[in-house]
Amino acid sequence: MALVYGRDGFALLEAVHAPDAPAWLRELPAVQVLRTMWVQNYHRTVTGAEAEVKRRESKDLPPGRLRLASPYDTDARYGLKQGSWWTGYKIHISESCDETDDQDAAADGQALIPGADGPPPRLITSIATTDATVTDAEMTEPVHHMLAARDLLPAEHFLDSGYASAELIVGMKKNFGVTLVTPVLMNSSPQARAGAGFDRTTFTIDWDKRQATCPRGDTSTWWSPTTLRGIKAIVIKFDKETCRLCPVRDQCTRSKTGGRTLSLQPRELQEVLDHARLQQSDEQWRAKYATRAGIEGTIHQAIAVTGIRRARYLGLQKTHLEHVFSAVALNLIRLDAWWNGHPLDRTRVSHLARLDLSLAA
Repeated sequence: MALVYGRDGFALLEAVHAPDAPAWLRELPAVQVLRTMWVQNYHRTVTGAEAEVKRRESKDLPPGRLRLASPYDTDARYGLKQGSWWTGYKIHISESCDETDDQDAAADGQALIPGADGPPPRLITSIATTDATVTDAEMTEPVHHMLAARDLLPAEHFLDSGYASAELIVGMKKNFGVTLVTPVLMNSSPQARAGAGFDRTTFTIDWDKRQATCPRGDTSTWWSPTTLRGIKAIVIKFDKETCRLCPVRDQCTRSKTGGRTLSLQPRELQEVLDHARLQQSDEQWRAKYATRAGIEGTIHQAIAVTGIRRARYLGLQKTHLEHVFSAVALNLIRLDAWWNGHPLDRTRVSHLARLDLSLAA
C-alpha cells in the first residue's frame, strides 16, 4: 500500500511540474509539503519509459530534526525519550520554589494578604516549547535568557540531570550568576561501574605539572590535550612497562599490553564535575535537591487539568501559545486556592495503604 501511495504521489508531482501545467500549482503549500515528504521517504529510479519506486531504508532517511513527521503540521517531529515515542513537541517548565511563610514575610515588613494560608504557592515563571527532537541540554541557556529578560533569574536553579553538563554549570555561573543544582552523570569507567578497583578518583592530578599519580605512587608519562567526539579532553597515559609489572594491574586496567589511560575534561570543567559528583553523594545535598520534586506535580497538574500532553493546534507558535495559556490557568488556580485558604495538595493514598490503616484500626 505504501508503494501504491508512492507511485500515485510521484504521478501527481510529475503532472504538477509538467511544462504545460499552470506555474501556480507547484507553488501551493500542500504541493510543496508533498514533494518534501516524497523526497524524504521514497526513492524513484527511471529507466527508459519505466519508473521504479522504493521506500527509503532507515539509514537513508534524513535526520529527525529535518524529517517531516506529518503533512498537516510541518513543525512537528518524531521524539524519543526513555523508550517512549511520540510525534509533536516538548514543553520546558520553570516554576518558583521559594518557601517563605507568613511569619517570615511579617518579619521582613511585607504586607500580608488577607485570606492567604501558608507559604505562597509555586508559580510557573517560564514556558518554552520546542519540537520533539530538541534535547533538554540545548534549552538550558535559552531558558535562562528568557528568565533574565523578565528579571526572574534565580540564585539557584534546580534542574533535571538532562539539562546539565560541566560546560553548562560553568557557563550559567559566568554568564548569568546562577548556580545550577542538579545531578551530573557519574564516572562511567569500568572500575567505577563495578565499584571495585581503581577508578579515576583514586588518581592524584597535578594540573600545574601536567601529571597524574596512581594509587601506588607511579606517575604518568603522557599528557596530551585532544578532541574526543568533538569535545575537548586531556588524555593521560602511564608507561606500559610500569603497569605490566604492577601487582594490582587487574584492578586498574583491562588492557593486556598497554598501560593505564585516563581521560579528563579541561581543568575548570573537570574540577566542577568532580565537585558536583562529590556533592550529590551527600544526604544534605539530596534533601536540598528534593525541592525540585514539586515540578513533577506541576507537570501532572498541567496534564490532568489542562490536557497539555495533547496539542490542540497545528504549528510550533500556536502550540506554544496553548502552553502559555495552560501555565496562566495553573497560576490562577494556585493563587485562587491560596487567597481563599484552600490547600491544593491532596496526597493520594493507595488501596494497599488504606487497607493497612483499616486493619490497624
